[in-house]
Amino acid sequence: MSEAAPDTAALPRDGQEHRLHPLSWLFVLLAQLKQFILPLLVLLFAGRGDRNDLWGLLAMAGLVVASLAEYFTYRYLLRSDGIRIRSGWLHRSLREIPFARIHNVNLHQSLLHRMFGVAEVRLESAGGTKPEAQMRVLRLDQALALEALVRRRGNPGDAAGEADAAPPLLALSTGELVRLGLISNRGMLVVAAAFGALAQTGEDVFGVLVERWGRLLFGRVSEFMGEHAHDSTLGIGLAAVSLAVVALVLVRLLSVLLAILQFHGFTLREDDGRLSVERGLLARSRSSARRRRIQAWSLREGVLHRWFRRRSLRVDTAAGQRGAQEQHTLKDIAPIASPGHCDALIRHFLPDAGWDALDWQPLHRGAWLRIAMPGLLLVLVAVVAGCWRFGGIGLLGLLLLPLQLWRARRIAAACGYADNGRLVAWRTGWLAKTWNFAEVDKVQALRLAQSPLDRRLGMASLLLDTAGASPFGAPLHLHHLPLAAAQALSARLGAQLARRRLQW
Repeated sequence: MSEAAPDTAALPRDGQEHRLHPLSWLFVLLAQLKQFILPLLVLLFAGRGDRNDLWGLLAMAGLVVASLAEYFTYRYLLRSDGIRIRSGWLHRSLREIPFARIHNVNLHQSLLHRMFGVAEVRLESAGGTKPEAQMRVLRLDQALALEALVRRRGNPGDAAGEADAAPPLLALSTGELVRLGLISNRGMLVVAAAFGALAQTGEDVFGVLVERWGRLLFGRVSEFMGEHAHDSTLGIGLAAVSLAVVALVLVRLLSVLLAILQFHGFTLREDDGRLSVERGLLARSRSSARRRRIQAWSLREGVLHRWFRRRSLRVDTAAGQRGAQEQHTLKDIAPIASPGHCDALIRHFLPDAGWDALDWQPLHRGAWLRIAMPGLLLVLVAVVAGCWRFGGIGLLGLLLLPLQLWRARRIAAACGYADNGRLVAWRTGWLAKTWNFAEVDKVQALRLAQSPLDRRLGMASLLLDTAGASPFGAPLHLHHLPLAAAQALSARLGAQLARRRLQW
């Protein structure tokens, strides 16, 4: 996407209704095909050779008609204080979106978008599960101009200086993206999906792979190890181990490729209090949100992160999306960066929060037992099943009990919580560490909870809810606190929330 100053003259004048780009129907059709691709393939190919394949053609024709109808009935009108969107033919809709209520503006360009010089625009408000408006598609200059218009009219005091691009707070080089790919495991998701699809064929996919790999591996040494070396126990074992090593290498290479495709040209900027992130190699996207819309933070350091001396920093915004659209929202502030750079970003965005001087408090002295309980129960169930299947040898599983207790003690010692009146934070993890924190002013609700075992042990958990927090993400959940400390913290935070105005 171009970083040139947007020309607002590219937009229609205020008070004048306007259609989307003439090719908008094509991109709507492609989006619908992604949702119905499997049923359409079944209709097209399951009944080949008879009249049933006509149903697939009729379904395709119906999607084309629906896409054209959406294009001809979709209108947007710019007003001085917001956008009016009219859509629908049989079921008509009229939506008024004030500029001041638009929290995030996301621009997305796939490879096809870039070929035609267009972009998709998503306008998001606080806490919405769907965008307030999804404009597929506008000319690129119109999309950039609309983004600038929302920024200027939604925050009139911040219009000055928007033409000058701010220096980036973070820009990722290709080397950093290679490290990100090696640290992440994105390639495993693709491999798991491929194995799941192959497993539906009913064949032993792994067995076939090991057999063919063994034949390839031992083909050149058969004269020394025998013609059927690949069928021997040693041959099968060597083939399985070497295949696993090759698979791990390929998965890491695939992860690197996916990281480069997704985060190429990653740039984090702040301009007049608005954050923007641009990224992508083939498909480019730019997400932007007001700095004050950030509700919660998550800093992560896994085992591979520590090997490379890196961390990752993510945020939840007030307009956090769910499902397939979440990848286009402002989430990754620093997909990968050094610990010092991550701390510098936190200090930049939260200058007076005291992040570096938090006084971390330990958990309840019996928290290790509470953490170990699920693992202990799982080991006992496995021991009972092993004894029933293999006899007394199954008792060897009891050797895992001390390991579970040692692991629980290490986790309990690594966890902690902190509250300095400005920030409330939770630290968890032993091998993979995570810090979740939020400004007290961004907390919306508190919930103090106790299970029957918690009541017996004299501990409690405190859940802090913020706007835009994902139920599938890392919540600000303070586990296994001493009951008195949890009650005191809940009362203190409750009093602060009652006195202060919610900031978002």
